[in-house]
Amino acid sequence: MPHIDQNAELQTVITTFEMTPGTCQDLLEALQDAYDNFISKQPGFIAAGLHVNDAQTRIANYSQWRRREDFQAMLRSDEMRERNRKINLLCRSFEPVMYDVVQAYG
Repeated sequence: MPHIDQNAELQTVITTFEMTPGTCQDLLEALQDAYDNFISKQPGFIAAGLHVNDAQTRIANYSQWRRREDFQAMLRSDEMRERNRKINLLCRSFEPVMYDVVQAYG
């Protein structure tokens, strides 16, 4: 489970996927399979969460990695490149963005 802490030394990645309600479940299943069978087993992976909006037109993915390079290595692997080609067919767009936690509340 992700833990948000501005003092943690890790890389946060937030990816948003835009799709139609008709492809939401297929995309969610593809992402779950990617995490279950590949992403969560990669060096440097810490935690992730998948969130779906109520209209089923967006999925937000929050993931944490030990280092930026760990995330980049996973993304550039042959398996993830193939998975991303299939994921791309299920959505209008997706964009992973690396962030630094500035402040956490709660």
